[in-house]
Amino acid sequence: MQKTAIVTGAARGIGKAIAKRLVEDGFFVAAVYNSSEKLAKELESELYPNVKAYKCDVSDSESVNAVVRAVLKDRKTVDVLVNNAGIAQQKLFTDITDEDWSRMIGVDLSGAFYFTRAVLPSMINEKSGIIINITSMWGETGGSCEVHYSAAKAGLIGMTKALAKETGLSGICVNAVSPGVIETDMMSNFSEADKEALREEIPLSRLGSVEDVANTVAFLCSEKASYITGQVISVNGGIVI
Repeated sequence: MQKTAIVTGAARGIGKAIAKRLVEDGFFVAAVYNSSEKLAKELESELYPNVKAYKCDVSDSESVNAVVRAVLKDRKTVDVLVNNAGIAQQKLFTDITDEDWSRMIGVDLSGAFYFTRAVLPSMINEKSGIIINITSMWGETGGSCEVHYSAAKAGLIGMTKALAKETGLSGICVNAVSPGVIETDMMSNFSEADKEALREEIPLSRLGSVEDVANTVAFLCSEKASYITGQVISVNGGIVI
């Protein structure tokens, strides 16, 4: 029977690459998006019948619960959850507003909590499941002018490690993937000079690709990773050791 994966933030960037790679590996992917409807529908059309797009504001628990109910109705079970949806923002700490903080935590941390809480009863019932949280190297080390982003991503790491201990007896593996500098549209405001400076700091001397992250997620979704849980897998070219 074809396995089902939910991938949040699947319309573009890392999420899109993950969705495409999981389809290559034989999964049906429930591709969750919020504002990028055109891109989500293009992905759905490109990978039909192995992708179905679902609109959802991950920071709203009712919206998340409705999507998970719809996926379970369509597919009966959820085998994999990839909490990828996220936003980023660069601001001095003293300039971060209440709204900035709430939005960052709501999307990057609470969204993962809401989706995980919604799928977990089904996984526990099946005595199997894989949950992967996409965090960031700034969640490991902290990033200047990205305190709220770093805090949310660090929270994801803590959630990953704690939940892995709680769900292990139910046969559920919970891990995090921590990308470094990945070339996505989030880097659209970086000049070529900025990118070159970053390359010089990375031991492998290149920026990461979305496929680098997707390949790591695919490994964690495979039987080859069945004894790995509670881990943070860094995909950063060596910039953070």
